[in-house]
Amino acid sequence: QVQLEESGGGLVQPGGSLQLSCTVSNIGGMFRFAGLAWYRQASGKEREMVASLKASDGSIWYSDSVKGRFNISRDDAKRTVYLQMHELTPEDTAVYYCNDLIGSGPWAQGTQVIVSA
Repeated sequence: QVQLEESGGGLVQPGGSLQLSCTVSNIGGMFRFAGLAWYRQASGKEREMVASLKASDGSIWYSDSVKGRFNISRDDAKRTVYLQMHELTPEDTAVYYCNDLIGSGPWAQGTQVIVSA
């Protein structure tokens, strides 16, 4: 079964930056065909997609709330997808998850991002 593992979260001051990583295992050579996305869930709110990266054409999508501040990328050799986050605000505080483009894969534990002074 495909497994996902997110890392890189932590406590950061407003205006700061973080890079999240998501490593996909048990997928073998199929990773390069997989569209992947980052989601987040803030306390008391529903999980939302914030960035996605299609494998078919490399197209990228960002939610309005992160557009211009976040950057999604992937390294197929490492079977890893990244989320670079800049100009962080307290509203970005959430648990961040990776999954496929429709959230149909197994949800891992995520990585906590806290933006606070």
